[in-house]
Amino acid sequence: MEDITVQDLKKRLDNKDKFLFLDVREEWEYEEDNLGAKNIPLGELPNRLDELEDYKNSEIIIHCRSGARSGNAKNFLTSKGFTQVRNTLGGLMAYRNM
Repeated sequence: MEDITVQDLKKRLDNKDKFLFLDVREEWEYEEDNLGAKNIPLGELPNRLDELEDYKNSEIIIHCRSGARSGNAKNFLTSKGFTQVRNTLGGLMAYRNM
């Protein structure tokens, strides 16, 4: 599925659109600054897939600090059969700089 820009993400959050919002940064990064997404660090994702099972065919928007880890998370989830996964381009850094 096509990735999402931070501008589109902001609109979606402001509109309270329905999707699973996932932050794959480390817990300490999440505690310092977050957008209210569910936090599952990238390294824990393989062991916590059961938490996402209900969203296998729903839209999932993933973000991290810059977009790299969330891109890896998108690829991983897609390989596990998740069908509507989107990466936030530029991550939290781009979101905070818009």
